[in-house]
Order: sequence, then C-alpha cells, then structure tokens
Amino acid sequence: MNRAEREAAVRRILEQTPAPVPPDLCAEAVRRGERMLRRRRFVRRVLWLVTCAAVVAFTVWAARVHPWVEPPSQTTPPITGW
Repeated sequence: MNRAEREAAVRRILEQTPAPVPPDLCAEAVRRGERMLRRRRFVRRVLWLVTCAAVVAFTVWAARVHPWVEPPSQTTPPITGW
C-alpha cells in the first residue's frame, strides 16, 4: 500500500459517522472506577495493618529473646577442682 492509498483509507475512515455511544457509558465508568478505588483503598489499609502487626510482633519477640546477645559457649566443659 503506497502513501496515496493509505491517505485515502484514512480519509474514508475519518469521514464515516462514529459509532453510537451508549447513553449510560459515563455513569457505568464512574461506578466501576469508584468500586476499583474502594477496593484499592481497602487492600492498602489491610496491608498497612498487617505490616504494623508484623512490626509489633517482631518488637515483642526481640524484646523477650534478645537475639543480639551472644549465647554462652558450650564447647568447653567447666573446670572444677583447681
């Protein structure tokens, strides 16, 4: 297809009347968009809640167990009788 044929095809497409748009298209799009935003907001809140619960659980665990303290050595038996 050369340039003239492409231009003619584009002109034919542009001169055609557009397809009719359903009258409730805007209202349906708004409804779906609001529902999608509510879902995203809910998921974001749940993820923040889970993150906060994980931070609290880790803090409580770390405060009770003290993972940063080196455990006592068990490789050498205690010396007795000196």
